[in-house]
Amino acid sequence: MTSLMKPPQPSQSDALSILKAAIDAGANFLDAGEQYGSKDYNSLHLLNAYFTKHPEDISKVFISVKGCFDMSAAKPSNDEEGVQASINNCLRILDGKCWIDLFQASRGDPKVPVEETVAAIARFVESGKIGGVGLSECSAMTVRRAVKVHRIEAVEVELSLFETGVLTKGVAEACKELSIPIIAYSPLGRGFLTNQLRKFEDLGADDFRRVFPRFQPEVFDTNLMLVDEVAKIARRKSCTVPQIAIAWVTAQSKKLDVPVIPIPGTAQLSRLRENLHAVELTTAELQEIDNILERMEVKGGRCPDAFSKYMEL
Repeated sequence: MTSLMKPPQPSQSDALSILKAAIDAGANFLDAGEQYGSKDYNSLHLLNAYFTKHPEDISKVFISVKGCFDMSAAKPSNDEEGVQASINNCLRILDGKCWIDLFQASRGDPKVPVEETVAAIARFVESGKIGGVGLSECSAMTVRRAVKVHRIEAVEVELSLFETGVLTKGVAEACKELSIPIIAYSPLGRGFLTNQLRKFEDLGADDFRRVFPRFQPEVFDTNLMLVDEVAKIARRKSCTVPQIAIAWVTAQSKKLDVPVIPIPGTAQLSRLRENLHAVELTTAELQEIDNILERMEVKGGRCPDAFSKYMEL
């Protein structure tokens, strides 16, 4: 499992090498987005380039694509016209080099009922142009409304030791009830749980996380305390903090009785190998982590205000 949009961005050549290594190592879920990158070159262009070079790998992967969102304007376009434009653009960029197994509108649109969005995506499924309909960053009510329109193949939400809202706000329960897999993005807390960021200044001058509330200098050290607690467990298990973080996300599958698929991103081969090295947490270790989460509060919102209004709709 891997995402194609995480800072910092590698060169195309390096990205293709990392993607090849991921697939060769058994990663079979690729998470891409129309808005991951620029209009001239985003993650879909990368997929086109990769499968042009390695067409033999198409059958090895499941490709999930998000769209219907203008990052520069921080605005969704989830009505029928917006869905059609987004999917058609994604198909144009991919140019038949690979298949879209799953498509989701990236964020909710307060001006458009989810029923309209799902129905518009479903028409592409019914015409055989894409594989399935998903949801992204939604509420439990939205999940229940959406399944009345069309089968929902997966729900993509942020889930990590830094963000457990999906487990407490009913979304995970709805997915369990309806047997819908959960795709967990940012399982490493947008990089906090890599244990490589020790102060705000470790973020590059052009790193977009500098505007995220949880990375601000006034809360950075407080949030770092959670990382340090997880690091104690990692040292005892002779593994790394990212491996513990990913193992915790994966362990939610047993609790929920539905697949929970972490999609960590990386720009380095060494990190790729680290992320793919499976670690299993014992019942006692999972309880220890739950105890840590109960007593330690993560400070700051998940994203800047311009985007937060489209979350959990």
